[in-house]
Amino acid sequence: MLLATQLERVFLFNDKGQEIKLTDPEPKWSVQAVLNFYSNTYPILTTAKISAPVIKDDTVQYRFESAIGTKG
Repeated sequence: MLLATQLERVFLFNDKGQEIKLTDPEPKWSVQAVLNFYSNTYPILTTAKISAPVIKDDTVQYRFESAIGTKG
């Protein structure tokens, strides 16, 4: 029998050179809704872009890429 399971979502971003790993506050939310939720706690995320998901270690990892400091 084939059993399908939903992979856990994990959200990553860099803050001052340190990688921050965020848990999924609500699996039913869109990735954009999660970004909006965490931008209240981490203001750097207000201008972040969402990278394509990567499957790693039985999780689906999304990276929030900050647009600040990438001029030129």
